[in-house]
Amino acid sequence: MYAILLGPPGAGKGTQAKYIAKRYGIPHISTGNMLRRAIEENTTLGKRIKESISRGELTPDDVIIDLVKERIAKSDCKNGFLFDGVPRTMVQVRALEEAGVPIKVVIIIDCSDEEIVARISNRLIHFRSGRIYHAISNPPKEEGKDDETGEPLAQRDDDKEEVVRNRLGIYHRVTAELVDYYLERESSGDLTAPKCIRVSGESAIEEICDRILAELDALW
Repeated sequence: MYAILLGPPGAGKGTQAKYIAKRYGIPHISTGNMLRRAIEENTTLGKRIKESISRGELTPDDVIIDLVKERIAKSDCKNGFLFDGVPRTMVQVRALEEAGVPIKVVIIIDCSDEEIVARISNRLIHFRSGRIYHAISNPPKEEGKDDETGEPLAQRDDDKEEVVRNRLGIYHRVTAELVDYYLERESSGDLTAPKCIRVSGESAIEEICDRILAELDALW
């Protein structure tokens, strides 16, 4: 299976990706994780990425394309993969098409802006372990502290409300057109077009997962 997850930041793509990747035995390729790894390594590229993310801006297309091409060349991708966070622009879509990347299905998760702002701006993280909490729906046992270590929790720069709203603005201006592009390709009758699965991201996690997996199972 060669699939793409599309939707605004905070719609739940990463959560659903884990279920999908496990079911079909394919790697979950998160550009967000790859970008954060580059930042942690503090390379020249990582510093450039950090500046973009801290402003709520998209990472330049050429950086994303290079990271993705390098990743899908690895042996664990020979039977498929699940993209989460790429493509984000039509430039990236065209680059994938020109590279012959065989996308077969596009999973679209919809979610309102206000729901996303509430989700992300209340998110807290324990940076050393990656454990994530939510001040409202999943608070730590002790305010501001990790349940397991007692170490302080913090908010990522790109989770602050003003940055989240900026990211949503960019999504609507730039990435949302990818949803229209794939839906139009599918409806055109083009036999090479990826199949589209569209779900609401505002239902319970288990309900969203069940619907996506049911539709994927019907295709495979």
